[in-house]
Amino acid sequence: MLAKLTAKNQITIPKAIAKNFPGVEYFEVSLRDGEIVLSPVVVARTADRLKAIRTKIRDLGLTEKAVEGAIRWARGKRKR
Repeated sequence: MLAKLTAKNQITIPKAIAKNFPGVEYFEVSLRDGEIVLSPVVVARTADRLKAIRTKIRDLGLTEKAVEGAIRWARGKRKR
C-alpha cells in the first residue's frame, strides 16, 4: 500500500491497516534500519494508572509506612 506524506508531515494510515488496531489512537514512531516503524500505544489516564498502583500496593499488603521507607531509601535519605 502507498501512503503520501503531506506538506504538514502527516501520513494517513490506510483503512485496511488501521482496522487491525481498533480503539488505538496513538502510535509510537521509531526508526529501525532505515524504516519507519509504528507501534500501537494505549495511553491510560493518570487517575487510572494511580488506581492500579494503589490496588497493587494494597494486594501486596504493603503499608503506608513501608512505602514511605522505600521512598526515603530510594532517595538516599535513610533514617539513621
